Amino acid sequence: MRLHRLLTCLPIALLLVLPPAHAVDASTAVAAPAEDTGTLAAAPYRIDIPVDWNGELVMLVHGFEPVGVPRASPWPANEATPVFLSKGYAVAQSGFATQGWAMRDGIDDTERLRAHFVERHGVPRRTWLVGFSMGGGIAVASLEQQPAQYDGALSLCGANVPGARLAEELFTTLVAFDAFFPGATGVPDGGLSGPAAVELGQMDVMNTVTGALPGNPHAAALLAKRIEVPVDTVPGIVSLHALVFNDMRRRAGGLPVDNTRTVYTGFGDNAVFNAAVPRHAGDAAAMAYAATAPALTGQVRKPLVIQYNTGDPTIAPRLQPLYAALVRAGGDVIAPLVLPDAGEGHCGFSPEQIGEAFRTLTQWSVTGKRPGGE
Repeated sequence: MRLHRLLTCLPIALLLVLPPAHAVDASTAVAAPAEDTGTLAAAPYRIDIPVDWNGELVMLVHGFEPVGVPRASPWPANEATPVFLSKGYAVAQSGFATQGWAMRDGIDDTERLRAHFVERHGVPRRTWLVGFSMGGGIAVASLEQQPAQYDGALSLCGANVPGARLAEELFTTLVAFDAFFPGATGVPDGGLSGPAAVELGQMDVMNTVTGALPGNPHAAALLAKRIEVPVDTVPGIVSLHALVFNDMRRRAGGLPVDNTRTVYTGFGDNAVFNAAVPRHAGDAAAMAYAATAPALTGQVRKPLVIQYNTGDPTIAPRLQPLYAALVRAGGDVIAPLVLPDAGEGHCGFSPEQIGEAFRTLTQWSVTGKRPGGE
């Protein structure tokens, strides 16, 4: 399922904040099915408009796409697309100009595509953001940065974590592995947290971790507990964390985390662990970059609905409350609505669950009544 494969911010100057003078009104557009595909600023995109278009637009934002994965042309529809088309919504989705941890590209490319839709197909009556995994974080950041363009956002299984905190969490996994399994076979000098590890592929890391864990079952259990996954899934999660962190590192042009003074907890004997953990000085420019990918502030001024999955190994339970904790509701800042967990795993939502979460968002925005009467 493509939604599952694509797991899955520098504040930007708004592009085409107002529709161009020659843009048409969606209410006057011809009611005919349409498919618009192409490339905008190196980002492949697709737009689907149903024959019974209701005049509203869903910007559907995909998640993490590993660097090097072959891309289809034209850009294919996400498997969640029919959920919205069947209800009469037009759906626009960008593939982003780059693969990997493309948070900043995702925000820019989504806004560019929204403006393209307005110019070519008309001004929608309402516009919504819906994002999965990394795309959920892009949706939240876009809603923060461009509130005038959207009526609300839905983040499903979203990486709704400020970039600096996410980088720290991923790096903690890598230094913890290095502390517990020093000299593991297949790891270059400096360990998984060292600069040479950037060249390792995801399968290289997974095979290394798989081979190392049986040598120290106690350490394997401690690592699994800290990253909140079963022991048998540790190789997959460590390799995913390495994949994302190494892409962050390449984009940032240096180490985006400094752990020279970090005091770690949750790894058994904390004193022993902190003495063993490798220390790395971060690069100031790289850390500034990480803080913008995404730059979440909690300043959300339109309805935002968030939903996670039960037992999600990718967006761990400790990460899920972070965004809501950033929000200080009051004035024009609105607290997000966090729905009860649904589905299993990562982005394991059924079409019905996606549709129900989206209905919650649209009703809140249209009626002005927060669900639950809060």
